[in-house]
Amino acid sequence: MDARQIWQTFCRDLEAAGDAVFDTDLGLTEMDEAESVRYLSRLLRIGLEMHLENADANYPTFYQASHETAKIGADNPDNHYQNATINGSQTYRIHGYRGTVPILSFATKANRYAIDGSMASTGELDSGDMEIASDGSFEITVSRHQTRGNWLPLEEDSSILIVRQTFFDRTDEILADVSIESIDCSVPPVPITLARASGALQLTPAFINGTARTFVGWAHDFRNQNNNRLSTLDQSRFIRAGGDPTIHYLHGWWELSGHQRLEISSEIPACEGWNFQLNNVWMESLDYRHHQIHLNNKTAVPESDGRVKIVVAHEDPGHPNWIRTTGHSSGTMLWRWTSAQTHPVPEVEVVTL
Repeated sequence: MDARQIWQTFCRDLEAAGDAVFDTDLGLTEMDEAESVRYLSRLLRIGLEMHLENADANYPTFYQASHETAKIGADNPDNHYQNATINGSQTYRIHGYRGTVPILSFATKANRYAIDGSMASTGELDSGDMEIASDGSFEITVSRHQTRGNWLPLEEDSSILIVRQTFFDRTDEILADVSIESIDCSVPPVPITLARASGALQLTPAFINGTARTFVGWAHDFRNQNNNRLSTLDQSRFIRAGGDPTIHYLHGWWELSGHQRLEISSEIPACEGWNFQLNNVWMESLDYRHHQIHLNNKTAVPESDGRVKIVVAHEDPGHPNWIRTTGHSSGTMLWRWTSAQTHPVPEVEVVTL
């Protein structure tokens, strides 16, 4: 195909990919519909970053597939996500400085979002299990075969490397500084070709379609099974989609009229951390840049007995742990237990004012 044909095919595929969002029955408001258009545009940006701009596994660079204005699958507002494209047949070196962010982890995945909406884990490494020098510097070998020192496993179809850095308080914690390079490549990267551009523009709409169908499907299930409650579901489902295996996920659907609020209460087990967040119907975290839409083990104010009570409400209920709905009337919600010894299910009650 020539350049015109490549672009025209891409535009047709992109139009069809939108059906994954538009063919839904989630009782959408006008705001939900407006966000559906923005959601697709965000997935388009992520897809192009992933499959076109940062797709060279010989010269990987870290980019952000989820951040303040691009969100996938109940993205964690406490996380700083970094992705890099890799190839399971190569060997890579990660190096950097630890920083002070409480949780730092590395994972390799087989990115199959464009195929079946999954992202299978092929290797995991937590900073707590790493050798880190006294000055905070570290190195990690990423390879198929185990090596001495810090090692992050690869498998044959590993295609993406994810770094998760989790804040408890962004105001006084410092991100780790990380870089990646392939130790197998010594020649400069080759210029883009029509074949490479065509491949990227075929994968991008497939990524949009697979990602949207996965999480719209989740939202439907949560609405039908977990309406205004959090529940322990099949954790393997969340791990297949790229979830962190150290986290126990409790998803649910929330839906409130103008005269209702949600009161969520839980005991706190021994754990590395926890958080709760509110999402829209597309499983995007709400705008945490300008509103308190999530709380964690450091930012929440505990009750006198050590439990935590969170109030989801349209207007200020006079409670320190108020989660804002930011004009939404429904969506999904998520509670995470990180490295917890037990996984209590929070109690959820709808209160009519």
